[in-house]
Amino acid sequence: MGKQQISDTDKHPMYIQLREILRSRIDDGDYIPGSAIPSESELAQTYGLHRLTVRSGLTALVNEGLLKPVQGKGVFVVGKKLGRDLEKLTGFRQTMRERDVVPETRVMLKTRRPAGLKYAQILKIATEDQLYYIRRLCLAENEPVSIEDIYIPCKLLNNLEAVDLNVFSLFDIYKFNGFQVTKAWQTLSVTNLDAKDARILQIKPETKVLMFECISRDENDKVIEFSRSFTRSDKASFTVHYTRE
Repeated sequence: MGKQQISDTDKHPMYIQLREILRSRIDDGDYIPGSAIPSESELAQTYGLHRLTVRSGLTALVNEGLLKPVQGKGVFVVGKKLGRDLEKLTGFRQTMRERDVVPETRVMLKTRRPAGLKYAQILKIATEDQLYYIRRLCLAENEPVSIEDIYIPCKLLNNLEAVDLNVFSLFDIYKFNGFQVTKAWQTLSVTNLDAKDARILQIKPETKVLMFECISRDENDKVIEFSRSFTRSDKASFTVHYTRE
C-alpha cells in the first residue's frame, strides 16, 4: 500500500489527516490487532510532521479505543473487546418513536469505498468490492444523541446515491431491495471521542460515550450491514432481560 499524503492545503488539521490515515491502515489490516504501530519519530519523518502533531493524532485514536500506549514499548493496535448482547432489533427512529420522542437523522457523509481487509472479513465480501460508507448524526427532540458509521456492500442495494437517507430509514431501503434485517450481533464498550466529534455531540472530549458495534444479517443469514455508533452516555440507558434455563 502506498503512503497516503498529508496536505497543508487540506481543510482538516494535519493531526486529523494523520488520524484518518492511521485509522484507514488499521481498518485495512496493515496494522493488525496486537501489533505496534511506528513510533512518533518514525511517523513524523514519514509524513513530514512535528512530533507534537503526531502525538495529537495518536491521542485521538487512543481516546477512541483503537490504540493503546504501553510504557517503554510503544503504541499498539487494540483487538476486539467483549461485550453484552442487547435483545431488541430496532432502528434509531423506531426506538425514539416508541418513547414518544421526535427523532431526526442528518447524513454527514455518504460515499463509496473499497472494502479493504477488515470490512471484507466482516461483511463476507472481497477486499476489492465496493461498499457504501455512511456517517450520520442522530438527534432526539433536536438534541444530538449519537454518531453512526455504517458500512453496506454496494452489490446489495440499487443506487443508494439517489435515495434520501434523511427521509427513508435503512430498514425501509432494505425492504425496497427485497430483504430485511432479522438478526444482529451487537457489542458494547466505553470510549472517548476526539474534539471534533465531541463538539458535534455537544459534550466535552473527556466525557465517556457508549460505542456499539453491530453486525446485521438477513433471513438467509447473509451479512448485510456493519455499524459502529457513538452514543452519549448521559442520553441513553439500556436494558437486558435474563432468564434462567
